[in-house]
Amino acid sequence: MKKNIIICALALTSLGLSAFAFRSEKPSVKTDKTAYQELKTYSISLNVKDIKTSYEFYQKLGFETMIGGGLEQGWIIVENGHCKLGLFQGLFPKNTITFNPENGRQVLETLKSNGIEPSFTMGFDKEEGPCTISIVDPDGNPILIDQH
Repeated sequence: MKKNIIICALALTSLGLSAFAFRSEKPSVKTDKTAYQELKTYSISLNVKDIKTSYEFYQKLGFETMIGGGLEQGWIIVENGHCKLGLFQGLFPKNTITFNPENGRQVLETLKSNGIEPSFTMGFDKEEGPCTISIVDPDGNPILIDQH
């Protein structure tokens, strides 16, 4: 009986510590969920050495050509189901996460209100139409927010 109580106590203690270790804190940053929900379309933009070789490789993985670019332009977008990849030769210094929001201007306002200053913006001289925002996460990973 005493042995069972000790085992139960150890199990409860272990569960309690596990629950404590995996408890997540709510973010202290207020987000405009409407703006960020529009980031739903995304792709990975890969910096490739040879666009033709990379394109042929990804075709073998089942990726098909999407709209935009071309081998002669040094970039092309390919997809396989919901997975989209941008292949870019000499256009990006690093592999980049790319989001295509519906309203890049609202996303920019939300980023700035949360203290995130873009490293580059383009197209904000007009009230509507295409615009681009470039930011870098805390680990140095580039993020491109590109409204078409």
